[in-house]
Amino acid sequence: MFKIIPQIILALFVFVANAQHPPVFDAMTTDSSFINLYDLNINLVKYSYKPNGVKFLVVHDNEDTGVKAGFDYIRWSGGELIDCQYGGVRDYNFSYMDDIYRIDPNAIYTERGINTRLKKDEFSSNEVEKALNSAGKQIIDFYNPKSTGYILTLHNNADGGFGIASYLPGYELASAADSVYLNPEMDGDDMLYVTDLKLFNSFKKANVNVMLQSKFVENDGSLSVYAMQNNIPYVNVEVQHGHLEENLRLIEIAIVALKEHGMIKKQ
Repeated sequence: MFKIIPQIILALFVFVANAQHPPVFDAMTTDSSFINLYDLNINLVKYSYKPNGVKFLVVHDNEDTGVKAGFDYIRWSGGELIDCQYGGVRDYNFSYMDDIYRIDPNAIYTERGINTRLKKDEFSSNEVEKALNSAGKQIIDFYNPKSTGYILTLHNNADGGFGIASYLPGYELASAADSVYLNPEMDGDDMLYVTDLKLFNSFKKANVNVMLQSKFVENDGSLSVYAMQNNIPYVNVEVQHGHLEENLRLIEIAIVALKEHGMIKKQ
């Protein structure tokens, strides 16, 4: 069900991928891995230019400000970006045996997360959960955190919805946070989300909005939970859609900290 597509067919998917996002600049190369999730086609496109140990992952196909900021960083400093492309929407939507399923692609990295967050008409199929688990593993393997030594994701959000304040005491996501640092001069939608205390302290010192994930966070199947379970330092650069300059600024701050703590392995 899950396979790497041949190079001849890859060109077709790369052409579609390039149409959705910023143009691939000269000397940038691409590679792809293809996931067939029943009637949903997911193309994992890796964009590379002067690989140097910096690697981004974008799991939602409707969060293109992060893709643009990642491309801007790579253009001037080198690196790689893996973009998950499946139709320009947030969730995976597919059908199996005439049943409709929907799940956030940032919920497929643990079995418990898949089981609790999978939305379906009535009953979930074990086969569907196994397929989603395999899809999550393929994405992780393509990113290859064992090689990078960390996971660095790029996410975007809407104005005035989810943000750093969501993790403060008394708010909806407070239980997910161990510690929160808030810079009142920043837009509350722009933040860093980390699982490592050393990184949290570095970002706090840099005076940017940052949240340290609690060791007792709910197992929701997210990459941050997977990373914590597997002792992999995790950073999410999360900014409001359209905040391109701030997205790039936070990316640069994140990479400085990852290098400072020896988490980025030079290639």
